[in-house]
Amino acid sequence: MSPLDKSTRREFLVATSSAALGAAAPLADSQPSSPISNPPAPLSGKLPYSSEELFQLGPQRTFSGERATQIAMPLGGIGAGCICLNGYGGLQDFSIWNRPSTTALPEGYASSKAAFAILHVKGASPVTKLVEGPFPALKVYDQGLQGEGYRRGGFEGFPRFEKCVFKGEYPFGEAKLSDPSVPLQVTLTAWNPFIPLDDKNSGIPCAVLEYTLHNASPRTVEYEFSYHLSHLAPGCSKEESASRNTVVPDRGVFLHNLEKPNAEGYGSACLFAIGNKPRIKGMWLRSPGWEFDSLSALWREVSSGKFTTNEGSNEIDNSGRNGCSILLEERLAPGESQTHPILLTWYFPNCYLKVGGRPLPEDQGAAGCRSFPDGTPPLWRPYYASIWGDARGIALYVEEHYDSLRARTVAFKGALFSSTLPPHVLDAVSANLAILKSPTVLRLENGDLWGWEGCFPDAGCCHGACTHVWNYAQALPHLYPQLERTLRELELGRSMDENGHVTFRSALPEGPVKHDFHAASDGQLGGVMKVFRDWQISGDLDWLKKMYPLAKRSLDYCIRTWDPDHRGGLFEPHHNTYDIEFWGPDGMCTSIYLGALSALGQMARAVGRSGDAELYEDLAHRCARFMEEQLFNGEYFQQKVQYLELRDTSFAVMVAQVNERSSEMQQLLKREGPKYQYGNGCLSDGVIGAWMARIYGIDTPLDHEKVRKTLRAIFEHNFKTDLSQHANAQRPGYAMGHEPGLLLCTWPRGGKPTLPFVYSDEVWSGIEYQVASHLIAEGFVKEGLTIVRALRGRYDGRIRNPWNEYECGNYYARAMASYALIGALAGFRYSAVQRTLWFGPRLNIRPFRTFFCTASGFGFIVLDAGTLHIHVLEGELPLAKVVLTDGTQTRILEWETIVRADARAIRTF
Repeated sequence: MSPLDKSTRREFLVATSSAALGAAAPLADSQPSSPISNPPAPLSGKLPYSSEELFQLGPQRTFSGERATQIAMPLGGIGAGCICLNGYGGLQDFSIWNRPSTTALPEGYASSKAAFAILHVKGASPVTKLVEGPFPALKVYDQGLQGEGYRRGGFEGFPRFEKCVFKGEYPFGEAKLSDPSVPLQVTLTAWNPFIPLDDKNSGIPCAVLEYTLHNASPRTVEYEFSYHLSHLAPGCSKEESASRNTVVPDRGVFLHNLEKPNAEGYGSACLFAIGNKPRIKGMWLRSPGWEFDSLSALWREVSSGKFTTNEGSNEIDNSGRNGCSILLEERLAPGESQTHPILLTWYFPNCYLKVGGRPLPEDQGAAGCRSFPDGTPPLWRPYYASIWGDARGIALYVEEHYDSLRARTVAFKGALFSSTLPPHVLDAVSANLAILKSPTVLRLENGDLWGWEGCFPDAGCCHGACTHVWNYAQALPHLYPQLERTLRELELGRSMDENGHVTFRSALPEGPVKHDFHAASDGQLGGVMKVFRDWQISGDLDWLKKMYPLAKRSLDYCIRTWDPDHRGGLFEPHHNTYDIEFWGPDGMCTSIYLGALSALGQMARAVGRSGDAELYEDLAHRCARFMEEQLFNGEYFQQKVQYLELRDTSFAVMVAQVNERSSEMQQLLKREGPKYQYGNGCLSDGVIGAWMARIYGIDTPLDHEKVRKTLRAIFEHNFKTDLSQHANAQRPGYAMGHEPGLLLCTWPRGGKPTLPFVYSDEVWSGIEYQVASHLIAEGFVKEGLTIVRALRGRYDGRIRNPWNEYECGNYYARAMASYALIGALAGFRYSAVQRTLWFGPRLNIRPFRTFFCTASGFGFIVLDAGTLHIHVLEGELPLAKVVLTDGTQTRILEWETIVRADARAIRTF
C-alpha cells in the first residue's frame, strides 16, 4: 500500500489505490542521451500525428486569406516598444510610448497612427495601389468594435494588392504581394536588429521595412514608390498643434514637438529612406477638424503622379492632423529588381508609469501627458535614452551601421533556422522571442530589465517581472544573460527584506517594495535555482559571491516559513503561480524546493562555505526521500492536502466553528478541506523542479525513474486531442472545442474537488513547453513533439496570432519556456564554470545541426558520423571538455581550446 493510502489526522486526502507501471521498450524514433533502464513505453495510442508529421524537416508555414487575420509580429527593441507587422503587409499596434497600444479597442472619434506605402506605376494605363494585401473581412466590423466604419489610420480603404502570402522567421517577417493589374511583384521584408549578447543593438527603438520590387512583365516599368507616416510624437495639444516636422536632407523627416523636456508627451520619431535620396514632403496638408483631409489630399497627389515636396513645419500651418512622406522614383527593365529600405525610429524618454513600491510624488496631467514641475526629472527613463538624444540620432546610427546590423541579424536567423529541428519546433522557439520586443518588457536607464506578465490592449498586465511566471522563461538567460542577471538582482536585492521575504512583484521605478502579502513559494525557490543557472552560464564567481548571501537569506526564509520542522516538504500554506495557496506538501513546489536546496549546496561549496553545503545537502536528501515515500502514488507525484497540526491554524479554527447553520460554502470547506487544492490530481507542473534542475545542471537526489513515470502519466492523462467534451468554467479561450491541448491538471483516480485550484481546467502554452521539453529530454521525443505541434496548430493566424502566445494578457512571458526545446532536442548544455559542453541529439539525423548561445558567444554545432564541428559566429567558446552522447554511447572528450569566430573547431571521435 502506498503511504498516501494511510489516513491520519494530519492528512486530508481522498485515498485511492495505486497501480504499478509495467516495464516497456524504448522509444523507436528517439535515442536517449544516456542508457536508461526500463524506460516507459511510448503512448502510441495517444499520438494524433504520424512520425512524418512530427519529425520531417521543412520550411516554415505560410499564411494567406483568413489565416492572416490575427497576425501581428512585433518589430522594435528590447524594452523599447514595438510596432507590429500584420499578415497582409501593413503596420499596426504602435506600442512605442512605454505602454501597450493595440487595435483591439473600440474606435474613437480620432484617427489612429498610420504608416503605409503606396506604389504608383506610370504609363499609358497608370495604376496606384496601397502596398498591402486584401484587408481581412473579419476585421471590418469586428463584433462592433469598428461600428463607426473602421475609423482608424485613414488609409485602410485605399485600393490594395489582390494577393498576399505571409511568412515569418523571427526576427524577420515577409509579405509577398501580387496583383494582376500591377506589373511589379513586391516582397516586403520587415525586421529589427536581433543579435544575441548585444543588448544595445538589440534594443534599438526601430523597425526596418525593405520593399523589393521585381519587374515580372515583358516591358520596362517606371514607378513611384512612396512611404507615409503620421506624426508619432504630436504632443498633447489639441489638433496636434505642438507637433513639428523638420526635413533631414536626402534622408527623410524628423518628427518632434514643443512639449516640456520632462513631459511624458515629449519625444520624437523619424522616417528615413536608407541608401536612397528621396523626394520629401516634410509635412502633410494640415486641415483642422476632420482627420480625413490629409490623406484625401495625399492620395490625390500620389495617384496622379503629382507628388509635391515641402520643408516641413512653417509658421502658418500648425493645426490639424500631421504627418510626412518620402517618395522614390525608379525604372525597372524586365527581370530587374530594386530594394527600398525604409526606417522608422522613435524616442520617448520620459516615463511616469508607477506600480508597486512606496508612495511617489504625484504627477500632473492625464496618462500620456503627465509631467512634473520644470526642472524635475521624470520618474524613470528607458534605457535607450541613456544612449541617444532623439529619434534622429537613432536613425542616423542605424543608417551608419545598417549593413552590419542586418548582416549580424541575418547570421543569427540563419544559425537558428538552419537547425535540423522540425519546423514546428523552430516556429515555437522563434515566435516567442518576439515577447522580448513586445511591450511586456521594459528596460530602465541603468540597464536593468523589468517586465509585466503580459499585456492588455492598452496597459500592462500583472506587474513586476513576477517571479513565478518568469520562472519558466528560458530565452533571455541564454540569449541575453547579462539582462537576465539584472532580474536576480532585482528580486534578491531590491524586492527582499531583511528576513528573506521576497515580494514577487517588483516596483516600477525600481526601489523598495511593500512586504504585506504572501511570498510566492515557486517563484522564490525558483529564484535560488536561477542564481545557480545564471552563475553556470556566466562563469562569474565574483557575481556568485555577491549573490550567495542573498540567495541563502531567501532560502532560509522559505525553510522557516514552509518547512519549519525540516521534514523536507512545504507543509505550511504556500502561494504559487496559480494565484492561490496549497495547503500541505505537493510535488510541484516541493520539487522546486529540492532543486533550490541542491543548488544552494553546490553554490555554497563554490564560495567556500562547506558547512552551509552540508546542511542544505542533508535537507535535500530528506526532501527527496519525503517526495518518494510520501508524495509518489506509484504513478505520479501528487499533493497531500493538510490543514491540521500546522503553525497556520486559521483554516482549522474556521472549520471547527462550522455547524448546520453555517453557509453553504463553509459546509463545503468542512467536508472537503481548503479550496483550490489538487490532492491526488495529476498536475502538469508536478515535477517542474526536476525540469529546472535538469536544464540548469543541478544534481538532485530524487529518484530519476519516478520523475520519468510522472512525465509519462502527465502526457497520458492531461494531453487531450480534442477538448470539445471538456468542461471548463474558467478561461477556455486558450484551447477549446475540437482543439488539442495539455490541461493543467486532471484527476484520473477520481477525487476532483468541487473547487479545484483556479485555472486547473485551462491550457497554458508555457506549461505545455515545460512539459514538452522535459519529455524530450527524458527520451519521450514523440510525446514532446506532439504537444508542440498541437500547440502551434492552435496559433494558426485565423483564430490566434502565431507571434503572440497569450495567457493573462498578450505576449505572455511564460511562453518563453519554448526556448528549452533547443537544449532538449540537442542535448545541449554549457557550463562556463567548468568550461564543459554537453551534447547529445535526441533526433536520428546526421548531420545534426543546432543553434547555440552561451554568455561568451553564439553559433551552431554540427554532429556528423565521427565528427563534431563547432562554428562560433560571434564571440568565443572556451572549452576544457565535451561530454558527447551519440545514440546510447557517451564519451568524455578532453578538448582544451577556445573556439573563436575566425576559425571553426573540428573534433573527431
